[in-house]
Amino acid sequence: MLLGRVIGKVVPCVTCTGLESVPMLWVQPLDKTGKPKGSPIVAADSTRMAGPGELVYYEGGREAAMTLDPVFVPVDHAVVGIVDDVHNS
Repeated sequence: MLLGRVIGKVVPCVTCTGLESVPMLWVQPLDKTGKPKGSPIVAADSTRMAGPGELVYYEGGREAAMTLDPVFVPVDHAVVGIVDDVHNS
């Protein structure tokens, strides 16, 4: 799983079948120290509860498509959960 921070919401003009009610979030990937890593991505919100400013964990690729119902909708990234706290050792 990957760590990211929600920096906004995306409102699509057209959605594919199966994604009609799935929120799309603008997520900044983070490294293990919590610093931004790479460019922001769009991720489908399988929790349907994440919002701007929240720390989330997400999946990419085939695993992302499996987190939504129905499975295997056309997404590259999906938010899997909201992170309460991070402890680096």
